[in-house]
Amino acid sequence: MVANRTSADGGMETSYGFRDVAEGEKQGLVNDVFHKVAKRYDIMNDVMSAGMHRVWKDAMIAALNPRKAPDYRTLDVAGGTGDIAFRIIEASRRLAHSTVLDINGSMLAVGQERARKKGLSDNLTFVEANAEELPFEANTFDAYTIAFGIRNVPRIDVALSEAYRVLKRGGRLLVLEFSEVQMPLLDRVYDEWSFKAIPKFGKMITGDAEPYQYLVESIRKFPNQKDFATMIETAGFSKVSFTNYTGGIAALHSGWKI
Repeated sequence: MVANRTSADGGMETSYGFRDVAEGEKQGLVNDVFHKVAKRYDIMNDVMSAGMHRVWKDAMIAALNPRKAPDYRTLDVAGGTGDIAFRIIEASRRLAHSTVLDINGSMLAVGQERARKKGLSDNLTFVEANAEELPFEANTFDAYTIAFGIRNVPRIDVALSEAYRVLKRGGRLLVLEFSEVQMPLLDRVYDEWSFKAIPKFGKMITGDAEPYQYLVESIRKFPNQKDFATMIETAGFSKVSFTNYTGGIAALHSGWKI
């Protein structure tokens, strides 16, 4: 069974995968998922994308083209394990500073340990907070990034408004997310892989299939490319665009605060 996607009008706030939950209940359920998978999060992404998430993330950083300057500041939301922030710092020749924000302490602990091992701790700040209520002043960051995290935020419209608030004028929003497959036949293959294989691999890797079942279902509930672009525009962003990766399995959305 594949449920209908939510639209630009909302619906993700009460959608826990294909199951409807009460207002305010989703965040706790999602937190439990990521506490369970934190130590194997990168393996989880490899399973869900057949390793392609690494290519997509590199493409995201290439699109951002971070400035090679010590005053360049980025905010990576729902980025606890540091995957995007590390790439940004390296692309800036270790000059930029990135704040990694996540609501899940287990994910942040993994990221802090990885940063220490990579020798990047001086370029990073880790903050435990909610994407819907960012603890930063307006006009603080040059870029706001979020990879495979926006669909887990209950009130996506609020998170996008917060992104707009904390960005400087001329700042850029980049959102990488699983999306709606646009290629005939590939969509069928992807559905077979997602619903039949991924939860089984998840159980083999972590001993628990349920988190993977939720994550697969949440992808199918997330608004499609055009609807999500509309949400970004509604939040105030200009020059909104998206680029499909691998036939639309993932998409990179871009917007500017002008």
